[in-house]
Amino acid sequence: MSRYTDAVCRLCRREQQKLFLKGDKCYTKCVMEKREGGPGIAKPQRGKPSAYSIRLREKQKLRRMIQMNERPFERRVADASKAREASGDHLLRSLELRLDNIVRRAGLATSLKTARQLVKHGHIKVAGRAVNIPSYTVRAGETVSLSSKLKENVGVKLSLDTAKKLNNRPAFLEFNEADLSAKLLRIPERGEMSFPINDQLIIEYYSR
Repeated sequence: MSRYTDAVCRLCRREQQKLFLKGDKCYTKCVMEKREGGPGIAKPQRGKPSAYSIRLREKQKLRRMIQMNERPFERRVADASKAREASGDHLLRSLELRLDNIVRRAGLATSLKTARQLVKHGHIKVAGRAVNIPSYTVRAGETVSLSSKLKENVGVKLSLDTAKKLNNRPAFLEFNEADLSAKLLRIPERGEMSFPINDQLIIEYYSR
């Protein structure tokens, strides 16, 4: 699977929106606040963007927020289109409940990239069992916990301090600071999801 290795701040500038790809640095040292316009663009685009361009950019925003390649992302959209509920809601909910995203929202990591690394290295347990698949879907009632080996880790402590400072843990997660675990109390509602995008535009992009 390919991996993006260039400066991630370029992605935020390209989408003209904070994607929070660098964790706590996005709150303190954001390039978006210093540079206007996208990377490599000397002049702003003239005229209105096409309907295709609007839908493409919305799709790219979400794909970059969740850091997925095109093929697996397209499969997620295809599965969402077959669901009984609204396709956009199903898509966002399936992404919100990914293990790496739950680790991030619980405050055990400051960014999705760091959360994914914790999962892949076997430092995360789900219901007491080690899971190293970032795309694993966490179910209601399951508890996600950090390995006891990392309780004194500097990066983890920084993540916990940042989460405490921002006070942005969602209501559908019950965090236990003593054993560094988070229990998924219920399936998140639409307004509780961490992706500020227009999901309908993404569904329309793939149904063209």
